[in-house]
Amino acid sequence: MSVEAVLAAVSVYLGFGVVFAIAFWLFGARRTDPSVPGSSPGFYVLVIPGTIALWPFLAARWRSAATEDRDAGPHHDAGRPGA
Repeated sequence: MSVEAVLAAVSVYLGFGVVFAIAFWLFGARRTDPSVPGSSPGFYVLVIPGTIALWPFLAARWRSAATEDRDAGPHHDAGRPGA
C-alpha cells in the first residue's frame, strides 16, 4: 500500500469524523449521556478531538441508545410475566 493511499484513507476517516461530530453534538450526545445537557461550552471544545477520532464507537453507542429509547415506552414491560 502506498503512502498516498494511507493518507487518503486517513483523510476520509477524519472527514467522516468531522461530519459525525457535528451531528453527534447537535443530537446524539444528550441521548448517550444524561449529564451532557448541563455541560459548559468548554466541555464540547474538549471532546472535539476524541469525537472525531472515535466516531465509529460513538456511532454504535448512539445507535444503541436510540434503540433503548424506542424500547422503553410506557407499555414496554406490560407483556412480560411478573411486570
